[in-house]
Amino acid sequence: MSFETPAAGSTVVIGDALIDEIRDDSGVRELVGGAALNVAVGLRRLGIRTTLIAMVGDDEPGAHIREYLRDHGVDLIASAAPHGSSRAVVQRAANGEPQYVFNEAAQQRSIRYSPEARAAIAASDLVAISCFPFDVPAEVDALAEALDGARLAIDPNPRTGMLSDREEFVRGFERLAAGADIVKVGADDAAILYDGDLDALRARLRGLGVRAVLATAGAEGAILETDAGTVTAPISDLPGRIIDTVGAGDATLAAVAADLVSGTPSTLDDWHALLERAMDIAAATCRAEGGLLRTPESLAESERGVFGS
Repeated sequence: MSFETPAAGSTVVIGDALIDEIRDDSGVRELVGGAALNVAVGLRRLGIRTTLIAMVGDDEPGAHIREYLRDHGVDLIASAAPHGSSRAVVQRAANGEPQYVFNEAAQQRSIRYSPEARAAIAASDLVAISCFPFDVPAEVDALAEALDGARLAIDPNPRTGMLSDREEFVRGFERLAAGADIVKVGADDAAILYDGDLDALRARLRGLGVRAVLATAGAEGAILETDAGTVTAPISDLPGRIIDTVGAGDATLAAVAADLVSGTPSTLDDWHALLERAMDIAAATCRAEGGLLRTPESLAESERGVFGS
């Protein structure tokens, strides 16, 4: 593996960690995944000291998750998992997009905040939240109390197979999102939670006091609306074919969060540079299977036979 030059600051990521059981024409194989886990590993690969707070079981899948995080230099603070580790069976739709079926552990996921977790949050420069059970009021209450004024980057990342109450999810998400440093939303989030209008969702979040809203639209790129103004960027055109879109959104959030660790950009040009770099990283991540963040530089190293892409 390879990391970028270490940067100042640290992050905490809160959300899911699971095993992706991928089924396609090539057969069945398992990869360590989960949106929050992908963001945490991505941040570490970008040189940021990172701790993941997630539910992980004391079972064989949990051992694989722990080993993967150790290999990538991410600290884990694990919540108890009474139903074992989370798992998602992943199959491809006709358009190549992944479809997920989640086990009971994933559907009943829960996170609690030990003194160690609270200390990590208090010491971090930014907390990133992704694929969190916003539709469970007790989970939202516990998270809000543990955050205690931390700077936030949030991706709601709802999964229909884990979503029990859409209206409650929206309430919980918007409660935490109000005043966040940045919220990332995509076309899927708008479709699942807000009847499909991504522009209206962007405006709604800004109205809640979100300081910056990053709206992604797959191959169409992204738009970033901030107090300094609004910038857009297409998805980057890199060498090689697109192999897997899994993890592109997680890589985008990791790229943006990595830049925000040291502070909020002060000019529109700085925001534009941040967005373009995020689109580079998302495009690179799509050129390999799985959710592991790639950069254009790591793809070039891979082509030269350098381990760590």
